[in-house]
Amino acid sequence: MDFLSLFITDFVMQLRSPTLAFLIGGMLIAALGSELVIPESICTIIVFMLLMKIGLTGGIAIRNSSLTEMVLPMIFAIMVGILVVFIARFTLAKLPKVKVVDAIATGGLFGAVSGSTMAAGLTVLEEQNIQYEAWAGALYPFMDIPALVAAIVVANIYLNKKKRKEAAYSMAQPVAAGSMAQPVAAGDYPDQKGYPSNRQEYLSQQQGDGENRVKIWPIIEESLRGSALSAMLLGLALGLFTRPESVYEGFYDPAFRGLLSILMLVMGMEAWSRIGELRKVAQWYVVYSVIAPFAHGLLAFGLGLIAHYTTGFSLGGVVILAVIAASSSDISGPPTLRAGIPSANPSAYIGASTAVGTPIAIGVCIPFFVGLAQAIGGLPPTP
Repeated sequence: MDFLSLFITDFVMQLRSPTLAFLIGGMLIAALGSELVIPESICTIIVFMLLMKIGLTGGIAIRNSSLTEMVLPMIFAIMVGILVVFIARFTLAKLPKVKVVDAIATGGLFGAVSGSTMAAGLTVLEEQNIQYEAWAGALYPFMDIPALVAAIVVANIYLNKKKRKEAAYSMAQPVAAGSMAQPVAAGDYPDQKGYPSNRQEYLSQQQGDGENRVKIWPIIEESLRGSALSAMLLGLALGLFTRPESVYEGFYDPAFRGLLSILMLVMGMEAWSRIGELRKVAQWYVVYSVIAPFAHGLLAFGLGLIAHYTTGFSLGGVVILAVIAASSSDISGPPTLRAGIPSANPSAYIGASTAVGTPIAIGVCIPFFVGLAQAIGGLPPTP
C-alpha cells in the first residue's frame, strides 16, 4: 500500500510541472477558439536552440566521461527503435480498416524521437533535482534513425511482396478475347501517382521489380540531414571537439526553460488542431496512440533497468530512455516518412502522433515514469 500511495502522490504532483502546464494551456486556449498564433519561423528557432543545447550538454559530458558507460544504453536505444516498428506491424496493422503501410509508418513515427518531448523530460528531471547522465540526451539518434530506417525498409519489402503477389494473381486470371482489360485494385497504394489503370500496364511495370532492393544509406542520410537531428548532432560535435562552455553557460542554458515553455504552448495548440485529422482514418489509431507511448516506454524502462543494475546507469537515465521511447517524432520523422513511404496516409501517422501521442507522452508518460522510478527507489521524492 505504501508503494501505491507513494506512486500516486508523486504522479499527481508531477502533473503540476510548469512544462506540462504550458502544454495543457495551449490545448485549452485552442479549444476555446483563441486566435493566438506563434509564427513558424520563431518555432523553428526555438527548436534549433533547444536541440543545440541538448547536443552541447551531451557532447561536453561525453568528452568528460568514459564511452564504455554509454555502450549498453546505446544498444538498448537501437533495439527499442526497431522493435517499436515491428510492434506496430504485428498489432496495429492487424486491426480492422487499418492499412498495413499506414500502420508501419505510424510505428516508424512512434519509434523515432521527439526532441521537444525529450527536452520536456530533461527539464522535469532538473526541476525535481533528479540526477542523470548528461550524455543521456545523446541517445536520441540511436533510437530515431533505426526506427525510421526500419519503417521504410519494412514498408517497401511489404509493398514489393504485394506487387509480386498481385502480378502472379493477374497472370493466373485468363482474359477473354475482346474483353476490356480488368482494373487493378489499389490496395495499399491510394496516394501513389501514376497507378496502373489496367492489368496489362500493371504487369509491364513489374518487369525487374524482383531485382529492386531497398537502399538503406539514403534513408540514413535523409535522417541525418533533417533539421532536428542536424541541430542536435552539431551541438554534440561542438561540445565534444571544442570548448563551448562559455556560450553554453551564458546563453543556451539560461534560455532553455523559457523557450521550452513557448514550444509546449505551441504544441498544445497544434495537438488540438490535429484532432480533426483522426476522423479521416480508423479510430484504432486513437487507441494505439494512447497505449503505444506507455507500452514503448515500459519496454525501454525495463531495458534501462537492466543497464542500471549491470553498469550503474542512473535511474534518471532510465527515465530519459523511457521518455524518448514514449515520444513520437514531430519534426524530422514526418518528412522522412513522406519521402520514404509515399503511399502511406499522413493523416494517419501524423494525426495519431501530434493529436494524441505527443500530449500523452509529455503530459502523462513523463510524470508516470518519474513516479515509477521514485516508487522503485533511488530517486528523491517530488518536493
